[in-house]
Amino acid sequence: MSEIAVILVAAGDGSRLQAGIPKALVKISEKTLLEHALENILEINGLIQVVVASHEDRVEEFATIAIAFAGERVKLAFTPGGLSRQGSIANALKEVSSQAKVVLIHDAARCFTPTSVFERVANAVIETGSAVIPVLPVVDTIKSVNQDVVLGTVDRNELRIAQTPQGFSREQIVSGYEKATDDYTDDASLLQAQGVLVTSVIGDAMAFKITVQADLEYAELLLGNKAEQRSGIGTDVHRFSDDATKPLYLGTILWPNEVGLEGHSDGDALAHAVVDALLAAAGLGDIGSNFGVDKPEYAGANGSVFITETLRLLSAAGWKVVNVSVQLIGNKPKLSPRREEVEVALSSLVGAPVSVGATTTDGLGFLGSSEGVGAVATALIESTKGRL
Repeated sequence: MSEIAVILVAAGDGSRLQAGIPKALVKISEKTLLEHALENILEINGLIQVVVASHEDRVEEFATIAIAFAGERVKLAFTPGGLSRQGSIANALKEVSSQAKVVLIHDAARCFTPTSVFERVANAVIETGSAVIPVLPVVDTIKSVNQDVVLGTVDRNELRIAQTPQGFSREQIVSGYEKATDDYTDDASLLQAQGVLVTSVIGDAMAFKITVQADLEYAELLLGNKAEQRSGIGTDVHRFSDDATKPLYLGTILWPNEVGLEGHSDGDALAHAVVDALLAAAGLGDIGSNFGVDKPEYAGANGSVFITETLRLLSAAGWKVVNVSVQLIGNKPKLSPRREEVEVALSSLVGAPVSVGATTTDGLGFLGSSEGVGAVATALIESTKGRL
């Protein structure tokens, strides 16, 4: 195979990912998109150079990552990105080796593109002398729409989804960029506007583009890196105090003008059920074994103390909370006026969504006779260490 240079366009800021860092530095399965892209590029037969068009403010960081990953397997060059994708490629073309016969231009956002696609495009450039792009057929029905009005059905047999890498002879792409006066969405369009023949080869579904958060989640699933998840159930029951002056705490907040609940601590059945559910999910015992009556430091403690300590135990064991649901059982107090307040308080403490509901026993049992309250909670937690 001919001498091949790859321009890896990795200058995007990833604003739609909302990751707060350049897109190519976002990690999937402990590797950056930049590293994932390089992994398959480095296997190309005939590869002599990779030029990375990096985020303009972080060229050294990109270079450090790429050099550490690629080692001495290929010659690497780095250039800052431009104001547009086309500007980034124009900068990168200045660094392409004169020994390269074929230039493949590839988006780092399509970081799982198989090596076979690169080689298929490069071979077609050599065989045809034309510009070559990988494409996939359109499988959905396509409609032509003006505002909300459907004008008709477009013949999808004539449509293709364009991917990268797009391939060119070195002289062809350098000349095309020197002549370009307008901005184009891809390199094939730039050359086609100058009369260059563009042909296509079959692409690959793995060459999908990572643009939004859902694409990252899809990539994790494809790699089999879904985090391990576990669920747990917790229950708690407390009777109302005979001391009418004892304050009532539920969901860690004070309920004025209500009689409190008996217990070693503050009797907060909602918070305690949440704690039991979290501990059960992580296999860390229960509220009694961790915060029982044999531990005087927890006497009279607010439910927030137990939740905070439980979260510390979970974190140390390699777990984080995904969500919690807890239901109050009893005739009083009425939850609905303060439901949102309780949910905000618990969600803020847990660091994940906590939904709160309420029900009665239709007059049955001690809960039905207003002797106390009960609570049932379910929790979902996710591993921060191992992967399935």
